[in-house]
Amino acid sequence: MATELHVTFRVGTADYAVPAAQVLHLESYDSATPVPGAPSYVAGLVQVRGRLVPVVDLRARFGLAPVPHSIDHRVVVCQVGTRVAGLLVDSARDVIRIEDGAFEKPPDLVEQQAGGFIKGIATVTKKMFLLVDVPRIIGEELSHG
Repeated sequence: MATELHVTFRVGTADYAVPAAQVLHLESYDSATPVPGAPSYVAGLVQVRGRLVPVVDLRARFGLAPVPHSIDHRVVVCQVGTRVAGLLVDSARDVIRIEDGAFEKPPDLVEQQAGGFIKGIATVTKKMFLLVDVPRIIGEELSHG
């Protein structure tokens, strides 16, 4: 069975994963420049390696209470097709291998509660990872990036 590298990170009390193929890099996070009229979950724009990148605050996107920013906060810069956006996470963990077949469809309740943002769940070494649907999270409103 094929294994795929995933970048893992934490938001709130849960561990998440995105395919490493969608991740350009991880950046530390200080602040973002707010964008007038952007959805409330868009933290703003950051400059990453000469490129302006919109940042989606996953705490806000997932309906979690905000927390003060710490040195652990990271921006996971993702690319899907031509779209580039950053995911603001509480902390980035590491890169792990997860077999393609290890992800199971989330239970209906989880799928509904998570707004379709979670497309699979896998348990690796007794730790549960929620597979994030990056295109759905960054949303069509960021498609100009």
